[in-house]
Amino acid sequence: MRLLWRSLRGLVLHHRPHRRFLATISSTGNDQRKQQSHKWSSPGSRTERLLYAAYWAGGLALGYHWLSDGHKPLLAEAQVVPSDDEQEARARLWHITPRADLPNYKTDQVEQHNSAKTGIWITYGLGVYDVTDFADNHPGGDKILMAAGSAIDPFWAIYQQHNTLEVLELLEGFRIGNLEGVDLKPGASAAEDELGSPWAHEPQRHALLKPASKRPFNAEPPIGLLAEQFLTPNELFYVRNHLPVPVISAEEYELEIESGSSKKKDPLTLNLEEIKALPKHSVTAAIMCGGNRRSEMTKVKAVKGLSWGAGAVGNAKWSGARLCDVLREQGVQPDESKHVIFEGADLDPTSHPYGASIPLSKALDPRGDVILAYEMNGETLSRDHGYPIRVIVPGTVGARNVKWLTRIVVADKESDSHWQQNDYKGFSPSTDWDTVDFSKSDAIQAMPVTSAICTPQPGARVKPDDDDGHITVRGYAWSGGGRKIVRVDLTSDEGKSWHVAELEQEDSPDGRHYGWSLWTARLPISESSGSDVEIWAKAVDSAYNVQPEKFEHIWNLRGVLANAYHKVRVKIA
Repeated sequence: MRLLWRSLRGLVLHHRPHRRFLATISSTGNDQRKQQSHKWSSPGSRTERLLYAAYWAGGLALGYHWLSDGHKPLLAEAQVVPSDDEQEARARLWHITPRADLPNYKTDQVEQHNSAKTGIWITYGLGVYDVTDFADNHPGGDKILMAAGSAIDPFWAIYQQHNTLEVLELLEGFRIGNLEGVDLKPGASAAEDELGSPWAHEPQRHALLKPASKRPFNAEPPIGLLAEQFLTPNELFYVRNHLPVPVISAEEYELEIESGSSKKKDPLTLNLEEIKALPKHSVTAAIMCGGNRRSEMTKVKAVKGLSWGAGAVGNAKWSGARLCDVLREQGVQPDESKHVIFEGADLDPTSHPYGASIPLSKALDPRGDVILAYEMNGETLSRDHGYPIRVIVPGTVGARNVKWLTRIVVADKESDSHWQQNDYKGFSPSTDWDTVDFSKSDAIQAMPVTSAICTPQPGARVKPDDDDGHITVRGYAWSGGGRKIVRVDLTSDEGKSWHVAELEQEDSPDGRHYGWSLWTARLPISESSGSDVEIWAKAVDSAYNVQPEKFEHIWNLRGVLANAYHKVRVKIA
């Protein structure tokens, strides 16, 4: 499924040019961009010229039909090239907008087209699409067959890399009709409106959380609140869900542990009470999403992923049983080549659980502080944060801190899950989706050093605190792998002069500083700075790693590891 947009684009260009009516519902500017990116196997060939002729003839004919069929107001807009955001906003309405030029189909009619023999139809919202030819050429065609004759909404709600302007445009090229009996509101989907939907039992969330997506729910708190408290309040801790939140009762919960040990071959099964009966251990650890601050990297060049600000991070005191104690009791011995796989109770549409893994060396190290957590800041874990058990892997990217933990396996290889093998990996700025090979990059474990300015916020009007022209700046800093923050530097003159912030942090042993550091600085603002000032912040950790200055130097196609200087422009009152 993750290669859908690439395969779909190639198929439409090479096999179905007569169905590309997208020029009638997209912008001329976007068309020009796409034409520049098209590469034909035989430039200037007779086949290419015929296909181009068919493309333009079809586009003109369908464009005339569209404009003459009650859409004349678009003529006035034709002279204005919409922005990418405007185009994407329109594209997100296509699947819930009836097409008067296409027939209507009942659900049972769609269901009959569920194989290559009968033709493969799918629905998305109230759109009906014939993807028969596409499925034969798509490397993930087996996944499409699972949705054959039914809705693809549940798949796309989970595999969010399809939720882009380009994919939505290309999908619309396969549309053959409208689904009868579906009444959707803008922003909804057929699968979400049905009884028994996997989203029907989502928990309530705090109103201050700003969603980056609603299905699955992903949200961050207002950045201005993050530096207010060393321990982030549970209800304001960012939420990162990849799949629907499972419903798990304490009475029925079980955790299966496969040790891979020759001494104890049978898996160990622990219920919640047995886990709580083990020695209790607590650790303060910041958890950060691998895509934190992605929205800043996107300004350099578009990436695929949720548009996180700097709030996809939180700091909490986690309590539970140490994983190293459980594994050693099972006879697990140190082995640098082995891994520990975690699986959650959250399932994708193919009934595969969310999964991730860490090196066994981290899991067995008492100083690694990996715990089977059932408490967060002294309270029972909430459902959004992994109730009843979440593995906490301090210093490691949030994706490895698996929630709703149901299975642990000591294995010779990493987890084979999508999120371990084909996501949460970093690449060179020169690598793009046409050249990426996820098998060539290591899965992210420890996160790099980073910091963010929480107050003042971008665009704020700031009044100096005193006659000398100082302003107060607050924020957070953190580094993975247990590395301590030793300094946060700030500048208001693009690096001509730097000022060191005061730190608030735990006094933890070296190599176990898993919590974040909050910082405060009184930054002098000179009269020559003018009314507009851009504040820069960079952190330095105990290994003297320092943040890079520019996102251009660390851009990657998934928008992860976004740790360049944090820059905030304010107005001086």
